[in-house]
Amino acid sequence: MLALKNVSKRFNGNTVLKEISIEIRKNEVVGLIGENGAGKSTLMKILTGVYQPDDGHLEIDGKPVVLDGPRGATANGIAMVYQEQSILTNLSVAENLFLGREAEFSRCGFINWKKLYKAARFQLAKVNLDIDPGMLCSELSFGQRQMVELAKSLALEEMTDGHLVILLDEPTSALEQKEIDTLFRLVRQLKSRASFIFVSHRLDELLELSDRVYVLKDGEVVSQMPAAEATKEHLHTLMVGRSLHTEYYRESLQQTPAQDVVMKVEKLALKGVFSELDFHLHRGEVLGIAGVVGSGREELCRVLAGLMGKTSGEIIVRGQRLREQSASASIKAGIGYVPRERKVEGIVSMLSVAQNMTLARIGQVTSFGLLETGKEREIAEKWITRLRIKTPGPDALLLNLSGGNQQKVVLAKWRNAQSTILILDHPTRGLDVGAKEDVYELVREITAQGISVILTADTLEEMIGLSHRILVMRDGEFAQSFDCPPGCKPQQVDLIKHMV
Repeated sequence: MLALKNVSKRFNGNTVLKEISIEIRKNEVVGLIGENGAGKSTLMKILTGVYQPDDGHLEIDGKPVVLDGPRGATANGIAMVYQEQSILTNLSVAENLFLGREAEFSRCGFINWKKLYKAARFQLAKVNLDIDPGMLCSELSFGQRQMVELAKSLALEEMTDGHLVILLDEPTSALEQKEIDTLFRLVRQLKSRASFIFVSHRLDELLELSDRVYVLKDGEVVSQMPAAEATKEHLHTLMVGRSLHTEYYRESLQQTPAQDVVMKVEKLALKGVFSELDFHLHRGEVLGIAGVVGSGREELCRVLAGLMGKTSGEIIVRGQRLREQSASASIKAGIGYVPRERKVEGIVSMLSVAQNMTLARIGQVTSFGLLETGKEREIAEKWITRLRIKTPGPDALLLNLSGGNQQKVVLAKWRNAQSTILILDHPTRGLDVGAKEDVYELVREITAQGISVILTADTLEEMIGLSHRILVMRDGEFAQSFDCPPGCKPQQVDLIKHMV
């Protein structure tokens, strides 16, 4: 029903997509995978009318079509649920569902709210979401906002006569397992009225939900196969050109931390979130903080990074108490923070790769108040090579890099700033399996050099694999502590029973 025929796309002479041919059939889920920078984002923008192909064309029901911008895509029944979400949180649920379609509910410039809310309830029922359509989206959880995004896509049913195609861009990256199960159940139910393209770096989820899988590498389709015939190991090899490392989390490189304490937290509290927490962090240690959403683990990381003010308690870094509660004070104390929302807090998208990498230590590349661009590029090139960052060069705008490569730039920024304590808040979110391996290797490398890490992870498996020690949070308190030596790691079930 929808096909790309020999589609190519170039930017400034750099070929991003090379003669891509993909087809989507009715009532199926097509999985799309590839390394960061493989061309997935560009492909999705062509399907949603943001970009036009330089060569090749699109077909709908066998007929060539030009998607003249996003409105052209929606008119042809193509919608997208974005990884970073396109919900406007200061508007109501109903206003978001029909954004740009207000005229359908207006007369003489006034909106008929009763009619709008009735239509919104009808759309929300499609995704089994029972919420007040008049409430602000800022009051919803991330998972609920994701369902609103999906309902917004399904609202195209009443606007087009054709079959819908819904693009799911990393829809599970910020969801808990219960929310993922709900999303998958809905997608299976909705296959009777729509087809889906499912982009994910989580290979197990991709194989579970998809009917067929396309693999992209360096802007080309290198393989297409039924999901039932694929394995994680085979897909990994096709994506990154090497087999899945038998020691995914590099446990054999895990070294015993030093005895000296680099951070000590005493009776730390944040009113309404957590109370009187005590813990310490050793030099060269990876300390995992586990817990469900609402346990307080993310807020704890933000307090330690100076982004939220503590209510009481002390944070002591290498024997010195942090007198000031601010991001700049934490940076001066040697604390770096890799945030979970990199586009909002981790990067300056309109600056170059090199400028982002040196931002936290700008004095390193300035002399008498003037920027030494040559030195800045030299530093950036080192980290581009070390972290295998796919970019046209150090002067490229960070805006034009894929999400995974943007995350690598954030990691390079703090590594270059010579932070001795790194707070990694979901550091592999949005990264492909090959890029994740690079991050795991970097974690082992920096801890061997004496840098300490506080980690909250996307999965318990990742946290267990990387950590020397794990503190489990529940309802704002530490419920249990686990040592995680190589070869004697705790099981996920051991942590879960203390998390809930």
